[in-house]
Amino acid sequence: MAEIVAAMGVPHTPMFPALVARLGPECEVARLYAEVARQLAAVQPDVLVIFDSDHLNTFFLNNLPVFSVGVGARISGPNDETPMPHYEVPVHDRLAAHLRQGGVEAGFDLALAQDFTVDHSIMVPLHFLTPQMQTPVVPMFINGLVPPLPAAKRCFALGEAVRKAIHRWPQGLRVAVLASGSFSLEVGGPRINPGEAFGVPDPEWARTIQRYLEQARINDLLEEATSDRMLRAGNVGGELLNWVAMLGVTGDRKPSFIEPQLEMGHCYGIWRWD
Repeated sequence: MAEIVAAMGVPHTPMFPALVARLGPECEVARLYAEVARQLAAVQPDVLVIFDSDHLNTFFLNNLPVFSVGVGARISGPNDETPMPHYEVPVHDRLAAHLRQGGVEAGFDLALAQDFTVDHSIMVPLHFLTPQMQTPVVPMFINGLVPPLPAAKRCFALGEAVRKAIHRWPQGLRVAVLASGSFSLEVGGPRINPGEAFGVPDPEWARTIQRYLEQARINDLLEEATSDRMLRAGNVGGELLNWVAMLGVTGDRKPSFIEPQLEMGHCYGIWRWD
């Protein structure tokens, strides 16, 4: 039977690989990613299930699933203009198909993606967490950008379905789960300062989410994370739903590590099963 060994959440800010290359390993971003990477390496996962919100690079408005699972041999990216290396990453296609089947049986209409590339929202975290790109992944996409967004409780239930499906996997497998995204972020929209590319409209919301995560106050988070509330925090504030799905896997565990960058509207966290 497969076992879940860790879950984690990180941002995927596209400038971070170039920033760390310029400032070096002692800068804040490098240190925070390094701590999550250290704890991830300590649990030695065989596969990484990733909850992610594509930025209309893998999907677009003419074909935009609410929930989708990537099933195939490999993925590559980033497929946007993020200044970072281009990678190819193996996909655990059998586990991906198993999780999709488990999700459908649990009442989720999970779309199937087979021939696709991915953007910085997956590749930036992997660049820091699994830089050798040898750990197979299972990408699970949640629409967190284009209204109408799925309900937070629905995304949490998806995480629960994923957890149950992982436990039904018949072979021994060490599985870690990753949530990729920010809590408050506006990209290229009206709520940023003139001349800037992004901003953080609601750092207080990011602070509230951090507190709920620290205290495992999941029900409070699910009640408050309405679509309107998330989108008031920025036009990509729905990336929180990736963390909510991850919480469906962790249950009521408290994180072993959590560190915010509230001025950037996000945080870094890890949940350990040991």
